[in-house]
Amino acid sequence: MLSFSKYQGLGNDFVVLEGRQGQLDATITDPDPQWVRRICDRRFGVGADGIILALPGEGDAELRMRIFNADGSEAEMCGNGIRCLARFLADSDGDEPGRSWSILTPAGLIVPVLQGDGQIRVDMGPPVLDPAQVPTTLGVGEQGLPQGLIECHGASLSVASVGMGNPHVVVPVEDLATIPFDQWGAALEQDPCFPAKTNVHFLQVHGPASLEIRVWERGAGPTLACGTGACATLVAAYLLGLSEDSAEVLLPGGPLQISWPNGEGSVFMTGPAEAVFDGVLIPELVPYALEPLIAEPEPQRPNQSDPRPEAEMPSPSKPSFDCSHDCKDACQRPDNCLQAEAQQQVQSLLDSMSLDAMIDLASDTLEQRTRSRLDRHQGG
Repeated sequence: MLSFSKYQGLGNDFVVLEGRQGQLDATITDPDPQWVRRICDRRFGVGADGIILALPGEGDAELRMRIFNADGSEAEMCGNGIRCLARFLADSDGDEPGRSWSILTPAGLIVPVLQGDGQIRVDMGPPVLDPAQVPTTLGVGEQGLPQGLIECHGASLSVASVGMGNPHVVVPVEDLATIPFDQWGAALEQDPCFPAKTNVHFLQVHGPASLEIRVWERGAGPTLACGTGACATLVAAYLLGLSEDSAEVLLPGGPLQISWPNGEGSVFMTGPAEAVFDGVLIPELVPYALEPLIAEPEPQRPNQSDPRPEAEMPSPSKPSFDCSHDCKDACQRPDNCLQAEAQQQVQSLLDSMSLDAMIDLASDTLEQRTRSRLDRHQGG
């Protein structure tokens, strides 16, 4: 059984899986993209913009985060995602305002802090303005960031690119309501100027401290919010002379407060993250529950005529029978079917336990998180 929590940050929603104690199976910590797509599917799965894994820390990091987009690809970082993870950690552990976490991501070490109003302030680190590191083939312009013109479906778009551990392109426009958003967003995501693809943000400036964007997220398409994208937008707008070093960035899901003090050092993001629900995946959706099994080889006894110590004996060879490969067309061992045995074990478990018992077995932290959330709301 596998428990999960659903969290959202300004409508950007994620399935969060607890694995800080190393309890997650390898089929989850290094998931098959097809499984990720199934879980994120809004009709046949849980439904989400991505899956977040909370994993054991390394070095000075308290924990690690891996995040997978709805299409199964892995993202280097996600601002809304890391706020959701921080809120999940606070709910799980009953943390008070002021609590911070050092979280290792593929984009580096990120430190979110729980605020008194329940929002999360995140030190997102400094922006990346070197084209090779974004990555982009756009050259550095007079304003000190990668810039250029991109031809897109008959339009010549002036764009600027910023890295926030993941690639972003910012496209200033006069009116967000009149652009062919889907057409331009899909094209720019995969434009040759961005060898690792890119997140796309169309920007309308309402004032020096008020920016509005629409988001086409790499690997997910249109989303209601993108935290790293809001940060990249503020950096680009400031360098292009369109905004101050601190502004409210309005996204379809709501506002984020973004600041880049004096245009130097780290970018800071402050915004909400909220729990949606907790749940348990049925066995058919857990990748290891019905994982195709490989027959165990018979243990080899030491060769009595071999003078070498047992420790130096050759290791047993790998089994020659692979159920997932050899039985893909039809079962080759109907009298001793490994997958049927696994299914029977799962069914036996389901028959012997009530739903409540299975939920209790799946996770002993669900009630704790719920109590923490109730205490937080009553205290506020």
